[in-house]
Amino acid sequence: MPAIRETYFHLPGQTAFYRGKVRDVYTVGDRLVMVASDRISAFDHVLPRAIPYKGAVLNQIAAHFLEATRDICPNWLLAAPDPNVAIGHRCEPLRVEMVIRGYLAGHAARTYASGLRTLCGVSMPEGMRENDAFPEPIITPTTKADEGHDEDISREEILRQGIVSAEDYTQMEAYTRALFRRGTEMVVRQGLILVDTKYEFGKKDGRVLLMDEIHTPDSSRYFYAEGYAERQARGEKQRQLSKEFVREWLIAHGFQGKDGQQMPDMPDAFVAEISERYIELFERVTGRAFEKDVSENPLARIEKNILKFITA
Repeated sequence: MPAIRETYFHLPGQTAFYRGKVRDVYTVGDRLVMVASDRISAFDHVLPRAIPYKGAVLNQIAAHFLEATRDICPNWLLAAPDPNVAIGHRCEPLRVEMVIRGYLAGHAARTYASGLRTLCGVSMPEGMRENDAFPEPIITPTTKADEGHDEDISREEILRQGIVSAEDYTQMEAYTRALFRRGTEMVVRQGLILVDTKYEFGKKDGRVLLMDEIHTPDSSRYFYAEGYAERQARGEKQRQLSKEFVREWLIAHGFQGKDGQQMPDMPDAFVAEISERYIELFERVTGRAFEKDVSENPLARIEKNILKFITA
């Protein structure tokens, strides 16, 4: 299976195209066609190697959770006509990413280790160890950047700058907490802990809708529930299913996305390991076996399935 690095479709009725870090987004009328490529990013940089099956894993996990959460939050998705494709409503993006954290991990843990006890205007208790659970999940929003780094920001600063209205932000907070609860409930049945994640919202016809992906390994961190308490008690690292191991590999090879740092070459064995971990996460999260597409021309398959849906 060749990895899907980029797409160059010309769809009937197409009026715009945007290439994000991972997705190629086509605007067709009032709908968006999002193609999940196999690109992988870390520290806001796209890595040089694409990861086979990664896009299909992301797209199918997102569709799984979007369908399972429609009762608590309206979302943009209309259909997923191909393993790598999601088609949905075109919304006006709200320029804030809602990051919610149930545990002191990743960016929060690095901030805590630096001696700070506040993140995005939210206080973190004294005496915590990395990967401890917060008393209650905390929301630590970021501004949504088209290019470069997303920036931490507080609720108060978002409202002061008028980035999002108070009414919309309150709705986004409520949806964020409800989605995180539902995701937590769903994956605990699969032996996983939803550690942290992020949600993106937009507006259509005056309503706030959940957009983009949800609870994927690109936007979320998962721990294995089995042995979590024992590892914490012993001060050991947690077993996790997320993209964090990619970041750790990059850090170990001298790259954190900072000026002057050289992106390391990714050997074939590491690319294969990333692919296997993504597939494992799909199977653990959904409880379904991942079906590998073995067609020689995945781009032709993707285009055919898009056209079949949008011209129906």
